[in-house]
This record gives sequence, C-alpha cells and structure tokens, in this order.
Amino acid sequence: MIKVLLVDDESWNRDIVRTFGSWDKLGMEIAGEAEDGIEALRLMEQISPQIVITDMRMPGVDGVRLMNSLYDYFPKVKIVVVSGYDDFKYAQNAMRFRAIDYLLKPIDPKELNAVLLRCKQELEISSREQGTLALDLDVSISLSSYKQLLRVHFNELNVEGVTTVLQGMGFGLEKSGIGKPGLLWQVAQEMLLLLKELMKANAIEADTLQVEIHPEVLSSCENTTSFLLQHYAENLEHLIGQRKFKNKLNLEEVRQYIDHHFAEAVTLDAMARAFFVSKEYLSKVFKLEYGLNVTDYILNLRMEKAKAWLADESIPIKTVAEIIGYEDIGYFYRVFKKHYGIAPGEMRKQGQV
Repeated sequence: MIKVLLVDDESWNRDIVRTFGSWDKLGMEIAGEAEDGIEALRLMEQISPQIVITDMRMPGVDGVRLMNSLYDYFPKVKIVVVSGYDDFKYAQNAMRFRAIDYLLKPIDPKELNAVLLRCKQELEISSREQGTLALDLDVSISLSSYKQLLRVHFNELNVEGVTTVLQGMGFGLEKSGIGKPGLLWQVAQEMLLLLKELMKANAIEADTLQVEIHPEVLSSCENTTSFLLQHYAENLEHLIGQRKFKNKLNLEEVRQYIDHHFAEAVTLDAMARAFFVSKEYLSKVFKLEYGLNVTDYILNLRMEKAKAWLADESIPIKTVAEIIGYEDIGYFYRVFKKHYGIAPGEMRKQGQV
C-alpha cells in the first residue's frame, strides 16, 4: 500500500480529505496525521510515507517550512498542497516547483482523486526509472520562462501566442535532451498544472485536466507538445467563446478576473481585449459600479493583501512584495508607505497588521 500523511491543523479539513479519497481503489492508506510541520517531520521518520498532503497555513512550522525540509531530507516524497484563493500566490511562490499539484478549498472529490492517481503513476514511473528525480529541478527551471509567457498570452486570449510558446518549448526540450518518459511526464504534469491555474482563474471548469496521459504521449517531445497544444487550445477557445458572444459585459466577472490576477501585470488595455470591449467603456462602467477606476482598485487590493501577509512574521517582507506582484522591493516600500502612511516593516513592528 502507498502510505499517505495528512498535515493540517484543522481536524475537519483532514476529515474531508479522509472521506473523499478513494484510498482502497488507489491502493493507498492514510498512515498518519499531523497538526503542524514539526509533528509531520517526526512522523516522516516513523512511517516513511510516499505522499504528503499539507495545508499552507498552520501554527508553528507551516506548510512552506515543512516543504523546505521535505525537499532537503525526503526528496522522493510526493507533495500535494491544499490552499484557499487568499493563499494562492503564496502557495505558488512557496512550492518552488516541488509540489505535484495543489487543491483549492473547498476540495473537489474528483480533483483530489485525480491528483492521487497522478502521484501513484509518478511513483510507479520513478521506481522504474531510477536517477530521473535528480533532474526534476532542472526540468522545472527550463519550463519557468515558458510558463510566464503562457500566463500572459492565455489571459489576453492570444491563441497564436500560446501556440508559439508551446511549440518553442517543445523545440527547447528536445534540444536540451529531455526526452525520457519520466521527464516528459513531469513536463506534461507541470504544464497541465499551469493550465488548471489559468482555467480556474478565468472561471472555466477543470474537467479537461482529468484525462489519462497515454504512453504514446510520452514517447517524444513532439507528442508531449502536441498533447499540451490540444488541451491549451481547446480551453482557450472555450474561454473566447464565453467572452465574445455575451450580449452584456459582466462586471462581476471583470472584478473576479482582477481578484485572481492582481499580482500580475494587469493593464486596462489587456483587460479590454480579454472582454471584447473598448478600454474607455470598461473604465467608465467599472468606476460607476465600484467607485474606483481599475488601476486604483488593483492598488487597493494589492495593499490589502500585503497588509494581511505582513501579519505572518515568518514571511520575509521581500516575499510579501513578490507575492502581490512587486519585484522591486524599494518600489513596494514607497507604494506601501504612500498608501498607509507607514513603512511595511514599521507596521509589522508596531503590530498594526
């Protein structure tokens, strides 16, 4: 049996995972449960699980520090992260390519079991192809620049841009010698994980990602690329159809789009293209509805999120800045101080967060 460790300080969250998982069918068992990272690491030594399902926010040693320790001392363990939308960017930043997948609360039973199945399949591949795991980080690093470009093109509904990036990725992977089935499995999983993120952020159902990856998909870089192109294109065309043929602009959908993308380089021009309206019209109706123009709404949202993250003193201020979309920490300090009248470090010291 494949052993699974659940890590969450809320017992009801562990109950949900325990109830929804098809453990017997997947040949798995919950071998242990922990309420924080310290207890989880102790159980790692005792029960040697192959899969760890962990929440991000816990007292003491949280999900971030737990994953860092697992990366250092248990590199073969498969990690599944559980988080809410408020933790979304934090989870992405903290995972640093180590997690197999993340589950958004409330947990969907189908998604949970699809993730568990992927973990099982990866464990089986790993056992057949020893030496593959050592290259995991190299593969992830090679994909990072393509992921950034895909986010931009997908959110701007740029089909040609998405196609060009994925084709370039396939060529780059082949040139780098990433052609083993185990490595191509990782490529397919990481890029499907990104697609899942993009779909959820644009309010599209994620059923497409619960497909089986047949062996022929992993037989070459070309086949893996074609597989990904098909799924990206299908979902992007679906999103375009939803947006383009609506009779009326849904401002709540626009607001939700901003709420999910506030940490990215969201511009009025890009949003207008994404919702098939003029930027003048979008700006006008958004301000009439919410009392703020798009730029000010994004700024306020970023500052609210920054203040909330500052309350967790285990998170460096630089990381807080990155989570909400500021790569230049100096600029973040200036914007934050102008907004709140106090520097982020001082606000944290004075306990005003």
